[in-house]
Amino acid sequence: MAVYAIIRIRGGVNTPREVEATMKLLRLVKKYHAVIYPSTLPGLKGMLNKAKDLVTWGEISQEVLTELLRKRGRITSGDPLTDEFVEKSLGLRGGIEALSKAIMSGEVAYHRLKHVEKVFRLHPPKGGFKGSIKKPYNDGGELGYRNGDINDLLKRMI
Repeated sequence: MAVYAIIRIRGGVNTPREVEATMKLLRLVKKYHAVIYPSTLPGLKGMLNKAKDLVTWGEISQEVLTELLRKRGRITSGDPLTDEFVEKSLGLRGGIEALSKAIMSGEVAYHRLKHVEKVFRLHPPKGGFKGSIKKPYNDGGELGYRNGDINDLLKRMI
């Protein structure tokens, strides 16, 4: 099963109300916020299509997901996500590595976990964006669907 990483690239100035409402539903209220959702989630494709001018998304690999959880994962108190917390509170032996495997296999939906922040706050990409943040990915820009190339962008933003 594929898991989408969705990153908000553009801000909210002059954004139509219905698109901003979609961004709120996706929990992407600020620039450089990222979320993880299973690709089979009902309605997700329509939401991504509506928000395609503000976000980029693609299938995340397990290695990048593990690194994202380790370096940018937070619990609701604001403390970093740790192996001990995952084992104790979520009941997954093996810590963050086991959590990322469970997310990738579809056993665990990250957006439904309790006591874990659903949004990852990222840095702007090291080396900057390779294209314009006003054009679609297929036209040499940064927006929209980018398949597995999301992993390269995420590595530079973690």
